[in-house]
Amino acid sequence: MPPAQRRPPLPPGPTEEAAAAAPCSGKALRGETEPGHSAVPPLPYELDAPSCPPCRLRGVPRVLTGAVPNVPAAPMAALERGGSVLALVTEPRFAQRLRRHLEEERLLDARYRLQEVAGGSVALPVLEVAEQRLRELQESGALELPCRLLRIQSPIPSKAASVRTPAQKLRGELRRMVLGLGESWSEELEHDVPRSWQRHGDLVLLSEDSFSAALWTKLGPALWETVASALGAQRLARRGRVLPGGMRSPSVTLLLGQDGWVEHVDNGIRYTFDVTKCMFSPGNITEKLRVASLPCAGEVLVDLYAGIGYFTLPYLVHAAAAFVHACEWNHHAVEALRRNLALNGVQERCHIHHGDNRQLQLQDVADRVNLGLIPSSEEGWPVACRVLKKGTGGVLHIHHNVEALPAPSCLQPAVPRNEQRPPGDSSSGEWEDGQREMQSPKETEGGGKEMPASRVRPEWQRWAEATAARIRGLLEELHGQPWRTSILHIEAVKSYAPHVHHIVLDLECRPALPA
Repeated sequence: MPPAQRRPPLPPGPTEEAAAAAPCSGKALRGETEPGHSAVPPLPYELDAPSCPPCRLRGVPRVLTGAVPNVPAAPMAALERGGSVLALVTEPRFAQRLRRHLEEERLLDARYRLQEVAGGSVALPVLEVAEQRLRELQESGALELPCRLLRIQSPIPSKAASVRTPAQKLRGELRRMVLGLGESWSEELEHDVPRSWQRHGDLVLLSEDSFSAALWTKLGPALWETVASALGAQRLARRGRVLPGGMRSPSVTLLLGQDGWVEHVDNGIRYTFDVTKCMFSPGNITEKLRVASLPCAGEVLVDLYAGIGYFTLPYLVHAAAAFVHACEWNHHAVEALRRNLALNGVQERCHIHHGDNRQLQLQDVADRVNLGLIPSSEEGWPVACRVLKKGTGGVLHIHHNVEALPAPSCLQPAVPRNEQRPPGDSSSGEWEDGQREMQSPKETEGGGKEMPASRVRPEWQRWAEATAARIRGLLEELHGQPWRTSILHIEAVKSYAPHVHHIVLDLECRPALPA
């Protein structure tokens, strides 16, 4: 095997001592003639343009550290198109020393690597502002290194700059695709590329406002293949608005793939569903975690709006409910619910009631009732009262969207229970529908922390009090005897603009004991 070819050694250059002994006036940087050097044209000029031997440029004084303004990073497109960048070129033996100095003075362009250029020199990319700063500061400072300033073509991105987020990678791939077809990359297209999405296994669910520009339709199926490849997915779907009607069916279009069935894991629970037929809200994870912590051992629960099992499964798998009656009228959700019960091995402890829960024949069976429908589950309140155990009552978990004032400083003080009254009630008798005192914080059932009174918005409190009074009235009308309702907890799940909050009221309902 022939010996490896080796580059001939560089001709000896000036030593650091020699460089210090013969400081450069910086004329070469300004395009003037340095004694003993050839003329250098003013910047900018290309790498292959004639240039003089390295001249010695005085360094930037350390006292000016921090004076260089912050320069925003160039768009990723600048890295992709391989343009030219400004660089200081020096001999290899001075490269690291010069690099440290440029880093200290915040002039080094960290988007690009140091790289070897013609003649064996090393180019250190610098920020565009460095040219003017170096011209201004060349007469001051103690550090003197032989270097010259020029532009290099096709700089090599640094390792950090090469690591792109999925959103950056997606924009880059789409930009190349559009430009490759002879189209221009516009600001409209830039804003039309999604920056977030839901991932369910190998399927990515895009937002409804993505890819709305007319140009995308011209790209055909190749567009979705490019998007899927950039995001590491096999299938794509795009979300639309929830269809009108009580079933809250999603409007989802499958863009790439044969079907929309996916599997999702939350808190160790497996959910499978068809994204084109059923909704899945990752924003409810905090409430699902809270439900999983409730002490439901030995209890019977009725879930009036079961869906694919968002709350039915946490009650069975983690909260150890003895049995759940799951009510659902969307046949697509019922199919997913059956699969999910089997996936998690709890199908023997759940009965699915397929149909309108207002026609439910159950009564006097439940220790708890979950009413997980928004914006309001009010139509299910009479059913919830009917299925509660007549002799002992139980707890209702009532979901609702409440509109609140935007001012965050509106705080609700804790009110002693014996001072609380229902709205409009001026009687002197004790009101049993009052909220339990909310100290900050205290333990609630399931070991959770009670929400401090200072975090309960007045609008939430007023709605909870009105709901407690309404439920008490329904129970008394149904059973013909006094009942007590007490607010155990108000849980904030998530918020919607403008100023709409999804909250859950934990309401304890008990028959009043005879005096």
